[in-house]
Amino acid sequence: MEQVILVLNSGSSSIKFTLFAGARELLSGQISGLGATPHIKLASKVTDTRIDRPLNAEEGRSHGSAMGTLLPLLEAELGGRPVDAVGHRVVHGGVVHAEPLRITPEILSDLRSLEPLAPLHQPHNLAGIEAATKAFPDALQTACFDTAFHRKHPWVNDTFALPRPFYEEGVRRYGFHGLSYEYICSYLKSARPDVYAGRVIVAHLGNGASMCAIRDGQSIGSTMGFTALDGLPMGTRCGQLDPGVVLYLLTTKGMSPEEVSDLLYKGSGLKGLSGISQDMRTLTESNDPKAAEAIDYFVFRIRRELGAMAAVLGGLDTIVFTGGIGENAALIRERVCADQDWLGLAIDKARNEVREEDISAPGSSIKVLVIPTNEEEMIRRHTENLLNEETVAA
Repeated sequence: MEQVILVLNSGSSSIKFTLFAGARELLSGQISGLGATPHIKLASKVTDTRIDRPLNAEEGRSHGSAMGTLLPLLEAELGGRPVDAVGHRVVHGGVVHAEPLRITPEILSDLRSLEPLAPLHQPHNLAGIEAATKAFPDALQTACFDTAFHRKHPWVNDTFALPRPFYEEGVRRYGFHGLSYEYICSYLKSARPDVYAGRVIVAHLGNGASMCAIRDGQSIGSTMGFTALDGLPMGTRCGQLDPGVVLYLLTTKGMSPEEVSDLLYKGSGLKGLSGISQDMRTLTESNDPKAAEAIDYFVFRIRRELGAMAAVLGGLDTIVFTGGIGENAALIRERVCADQDWLGLAIDKARNEVREEDISAPGSSIKVLVIPTNEEEMIRRHTENLLNEETVAA
């Protein structure tokens, strides 16, 4: 019988879930607005069940109560079959955790120590693990790390120019969005092996945004660093910032560390620059010049990092756009690739507008692809492998 695997991606106020039987997706959905205005959306590919309704305050009070709400819906779909394993996205694995693993109390404690490095994600990832462990006590619980994909990148992309003891204790460039990059690489290896073997830059553009230079499926360079703040501007995160600005905010402006953290993680990026929204759709539809300026800066930083990543690779063969903005915002793709003749890069406007997979213009020496990412499928594969290993060992 096919193994049943539940994939969870727990955020600060949401739980995204996908239920698989083997490689078949049974259902997917999201519980959002936890602790405020909770809402559930669910769509089944088996029973054609559709749920789209608010939850009461108790149902959506926390990650634990949300799992309690979700549990009977999953049981109804499974018809008595147990959940064999639950795979979790965990943003930060630190220095040690470079592979997916079974979650134990000791591992959970270790992952809690990394919460300061990913305050927007890690605490909520772990809250989802705790809730799932209670809901499915007999299931294998696995952690799949966003940092793991980058753990073998070159030392020069791993270190900061700080005294060596800081590096030894873990102050390093970790890189993130690894599950997305890993999925894109797996797709290229299967569907476009010629591209996979070349020099590739993947632009994961969404509310969180980063870029990665990849050769033969291996991360060579990443725009993100010690935390998920670095590199490109994001929905509410600042991206690259002179560290002197942080010192200025702390000393001259008298802000507390908590206030600075809140500013850089939640009040900056597209939201802070525009003063309107973090949503790219809202910004592109706005006539406010501040919205246009926020988009200008977003595009400028992508173009700047594109040149940097090409230098890291020693040239460039392919660019892949992925993520919510990368997959859906034709305007952003067009502007990133505009006037790049010096690089031999050009896209076909018509192909770009209808989002074909290959949007390269005839004669472009650099291939430009649009490939939807699937982090949930990557987590499923890793969890299935761990489940099979445990079955063989038993």
